[in-house]
Amino acid sequence: MNKNIKIKNFEINETSKTFIIGEISANHNGSFDNAVKLIHAAKDAGADAVKLQTYTADTITIDCYNKYFQIKQGTLWDGKTLHDLYEEAYMPWKWQPELKKIAEENGLACFSSPFDKTAVDFLEDMDVPAYKVASFEITDIPLITYMASKGKPMIIAAGIAEISDIQLAIDACKKVGNDQIILLKCTSAYPAPFEEVNLKTIPNMRETFDVIAGLSDHTLGIEVPISAVTLGAKVIEKHITLSRADGGPDAAFSLEPHELKSMVQSIRNTEKAIGKVSYELTEKQMKNRAFTRSLFAVKDIKAGEIFTEENVRSIRPGFGLPPKYIDNILGRTAGENLLKGTPLHWKYVK
Repeated sequence: MNKNIKIKNFEINETSKTFIIGEISANHNGSFDNAVKLIHAAKDAGADAVKLQTYTADTITIDCYNKYFQIKQGTLWDGKTLHDLYEEAYMPWKWQPELKKIAEENGLACFSSPFDKTAVDFLEDMDVPAYKVASFEITDIPLITYMASKGKPMIIAAGIAEISDIQLAIDACKKVGNDQIILLKCTSAYPAPFEEVNLKTIPNMRETFDVIAGLSDHTLGIEVPISAVTLGAKVIEKHITLSRADGGPDAAFSLEPHELKSMVQSIRNTEKAIGKVSYELTEKQMKNRAFTRSLFAVKDIKAGEIFTEENVRSIRPGFGLPPKYIDNILGRTAGENLLKGTPLHWKYVK
């Protein structure tokens, strides 16, 4: 499997910085200006990419009011039909080429989740650098195959997938010669409870499917994506909104701009702290070894006097012999007069 994936100008691999995506989703609330502001917010926060969604209510479902199309699963959207929800949430396709241009002018990668083949064709005309398979589309193998056939990196969210679904999706990509696969751990609950996130799945995904792994997060706050980075997540996706108070289908579990900025900064600091496997001491640590413990005369000791536990102790600082030599010192005699506070060295021991 390809372990070095390039999306626009960003390299994603096991040693690269985390690729951070701001998901605009429905948080434009029907306003092109809001969508532009979200792109600028993502840029200002230090994100690497923004993601759109490319569908219409009629390309993702049908306008039907029978029981099968009523939302009643205990979600934020209960009481609506699927068609009503997607009519409210969708982003007009005519905006998307201009939004991609604005994102790229700001140094961001911009791509989308397509929900049918016509959306894939539209996004191909836009020359998007990658495709995102939304959680609920992971079972649509023909759609995944069509996306993957375009030869772009495939970011696949596994929010409602069993392990067999994930394997089928990966196999569909590989069957058309596409091994540029990033798999995202995702909990499709809105917002997602912390106890259902199971971040330990991320390293297991990486090992089981031999892919780059990451997280698409729907929890409240920023702790979960930061924690995911410590477990090897190389891609983080988080919904962003200008203000949760503005409302909208996805606002309740989205980050406001200042929160996104805090998340990005925390991830970058976490990456520095993760570092590498090393037992070497830094220059500052070497200097601080002066404050470690060592053997000192803790009373005045006359030449010929025996070293005892009363006149020699292991104390800070570290200018004397290491404490491990205490048993080699006790019972022997001082070779010269030693004042209290003198660090012990072998030249003083007879």
